[in-house]
Amino acid sequence: MQYFKLKFENKTPQRLGRFLLRNGFSKRALTNSQHHGGMILVNHHRRYTSYLLHAGDEVIFILGEEKENKWLKPSSKKLNIVFEQKDYLVINKEAGILSIPSRYEDSDAVVNRLLHYFQQQKQTDLKPHVITRLDRDTSGLVLVGKNAVAHARFSKMEKNDFVKKYHAIVHGNFEETQSQGIIDAPIGKIDTGVKRGVVKAGQRSVTKYRVLDQVRCASLVELQLLTGRTHQIRVHMQYLGHPLFGDPLYGIKDNFKRQALNCFYLEFDDPFSEKRQKIEISDPTDMETLWNNMISNKL
Repeated sequence: MQYFKLKFENKTPQRLGRFLLRNGFSKRALTNSQHHGGMILVNHHRRYTSYLLHAGDEVIFILGEEKENKWLKPSSKKLNIVFEQKDYLVINKEAGILSIPSRYEDSDAVVNRLLHYFQQQKQTDLKPHVITRLDRDTSGLVLVGKNAVAHARFSKMEKNDFVKKYHAIVHGNFEETQSQGIIDAPIGKIDTGVKRGVVKAGQRSVTKYRVLDQVRCASLVELQLLTGRTHQIRVHMQYLGHPLFGDPLYGIKDNFKRQALNCFYLEFDDPFSEKRQKIEISDPTDMETLWNNMISNKL
């Protein structure tokens, strides 16, 4: 059973429930704790959310059982964990798998693989909560909470508390005056399907970019999301006239098997330790091969 220790240090008394909500415990977590096998202790005595806390009180929150999703099945396929803490982990997602299961594909997403991993670790009380998801054909770093408390604490953080950087290989070359900049162009749906575009009525969307290298007809670009819209990088690169390799939805048909986009860097404040975490990985083999072939003029 998972538990969390907190110290109440305010001079002004406060209701236990309010204190827990302000410290990142969701209403659902409080309900689970009270009615589904958990409990809340104050100075080792069981208390309810109406209890009045005083300075120096020690609170132990024992997380109750999360509701089981009976249709969700574990998958034993490969899972690349690059960083792990007690309440969350970061994985390197390969291209071609979903972050979370869909109605039509429910057997092999990141969540399914994590369920199997938790079972192998004999930690069946843990439940994966994807915090920073990626499109199916985008590879790279994904942050996942191990319980509802981690999900709630990360969800309370502001978008700019997270730094997400990507590498993309795009068609064409940039003018010297366009080698870096900020794209501030609203994104919205342009039909009834999944496709997005830059439209006046769309949501504000901001992407920071800089060109790392260029060869004939192709550029390697670093991008940082300052907002998080669906297909944001793909749409903004098309908007600049440089669609991604492997992305026929927004650009040019070529021989690359998926959009050449990898989330290589993730930075955030750990809501449990308050330490700044910085995680970086190399680009996957398929993108490295594509770029090396560009350099050697094989493509």
